[in-house]
Amino acid sequence: MEDELDFSRRRFLLTSTMAGAAATLPADFAQATGSAVGSRHEADVVVVGAGAMGLPAAIAAREAGASVIVVEAQGDIGGHAITSAGNVPLGGGTSAQKKYDIDDSPDLVFRDLTDWSVVEPNGFPDYRYNDREIIRAFADNSAVAYEWLVAHGVVFVDKPPDAAGGESVGNSAPREMHAAVMDWPLVHTGEPVSPAMRSSYSSGSGLMRPLEAAARKAGVQILLGHSMVGLHRQTPAARRVLGIAVEHQGARFDIRARKAVIIATGGSSGNVNFRRMFDPRLTEEYCGIGGMPWSDQDASGELAAMAVGASLWGLYNQTGEFGIRLTKPGTIGSQYGYASVKWMPGSPVFGRARASGLSVLNWQDTIMVNMLGRRFYDETGFGFTANDYGSITPYVEGSYLNAKNVAYKPNNWINAAMAGIGDGPNGGGPIWAIFDADAVVRENWVPAPPHVDVAAGFFFSADTLAELATKIVMPHQRVPMPPENLLRTVARYNSFVDSGTDEDFGKVRPLHKIASPPFYAAWATPVIHDSRAGLRIDAHCRVMDMNGRVIPGLYCGGESAGGFSQHGLARATCQGYIAGRHAALRADQCSTQQ
Repeated sequence: MEDELDFSRRRFLLTSTMAGAAATLPADFAQATGSAVGSRHEADVVVVGAGAMGLPAAIAAREAGASVIVVEAQGDIGGHAITSAGNVPLGGGTSAQKKYDIDDSPDLVFRDLTDWSVVEPNGFPDYRYNDREIIRAFADNSAVAYEWLVAHGVVFVDKPPDAAGGESVGNSAPREMHAAVMDWPLVHTGEPVSPAMRSSYSSGSGLMRPLEAAARKAGVQILLGHSMVGLHRQTPAARRVLGIAVEHQGARFDIRARKAVIIATGGSSGNVNFRRMFDPRLTEEYCGIGGMPWSDQDASGELAAMAVGASLWGLYNQTGEFGIRLTKPGTIGSQYGYASVKWMPGSPVFGRARASGLSVLNWQDTIMVNMLGRRFYDETGFGFTANDYGSITPYVEGSYLNAKNVAYKPNNWINAAMAGIGDGPNGGGPIWAIFDADAVVRENWVPAPPHVDVAAGFFFSADTLAELATKIVMPHQRVPMPPENLLRTVARYNSFVDSGTDEDFGKVRPLHKIASPPFYAAWATPVIHDSRAGLRIDAHCRVMDMNGRVIPGLYCGGESAGGFSQHGLARATCQGYIAGRHAALRADQCSTQQ
């Protein structure tokens, strides 16, 4: 066959996601680069990304007989999965479910994750726009993937599956399991937990470190600090993907994939222009991406695949107002405010995170204002919700009553925060939590570095409110905050505390005045997290073009793939297992047709 010719003698099309233009490879594809790959730079399967999709794909492919190279842009493995709480909603009849007499099956998983009738209190549906073929493959492999993880060293907390940490994982049966951290250090702190907690504390380190160990034991080659900058393919007519272009320490070289390239780059939430295709509001100020600064969800995999003809898929799942694609911050005063990730000074990436942030126990202790110093919503309001086990009671699959019986509650804090100030530009601008010295005492905060980020402009303090407003200067604050606005806002809110009624936004019984200096302004801007849309794939995780034709030799899964609306690690790990096995065993036999 044409693609079986000596790769180093051929000329192939290189599509570079960085340069945005096509170029031709030199005849000597195996040129020396000083890379650890060796002189040939090739493997049967090349995996791009060492996260929750990439490492399972690499291990599965290796154990199916393929040689495997993993390239990872960061200096360590794990992606944003390793920063997570380690919640893995794999069901369908796992050994853990059976141990605790929980009735589940692949068919039940499929019906749950495609049920049109499930909606959130704001009316948005969790599952209606899922791709049925992709969900069928997940349902059929979900329990298998769980047992596979256990067989490869992942220890789950020994308790019944539950609903803790689940987002859009189905209403019929509890499926959420939690990866025990054991003796692995937490990336958030750089330290292991106490021995008494090792088997009960759930963390992404408990998932990703065992998978890293299993990959290395299996003979997977992992190249850290190597960024994919493009895909190699045959001529556009032949279409087959044959390798990748890589950049490492300023040098660029190429890696041949004899069977397949698997894109596992973790999504697009960190790429401003890419994410704005789904939501024009998501401009540069939404810079505290969940999982960063450990890893960057930069859309590199999506862009490289699109450049060789791949299509996007399942776009509604990225724009629908459900789940934690966008969240209210859990910490304030630092750039990275995702509730489940708090960076501590011992973390390997604390130098980039710069501050831990102040965890908010009670939003009654602050008011929240926009760039102009004006309140915009009840501070105790919630972000978007998502379906999970027991969310609808009683639940009857496909019943019109599931939606009819939901009490409407829009949970619009995020939308109000992103509404902007009416001056024309997209993006809502920074949101600031305003509080005083008494709130610091009530919350037991320490309003100083390393808890807050003063140097980069994510936290300010002053002896008067007027002075505080003038101090709020940082790149994302595109207009000065008028001191008179902040003074007026605080005075009005304090009157609501006296009267017991929030006449502007209906906050239930405002409790605390803002009156005791010093006064503080802490970054409290909405946080971007999930990528729920991405490349079009089929049930085997093969990437497809706009016309539904498979692009031979190219696979994708996890948050870089579309068609599957679910938060959590299950879709990534399961699709990694599916893609790795298929790429190793079937890639050479795949036709260019669906």
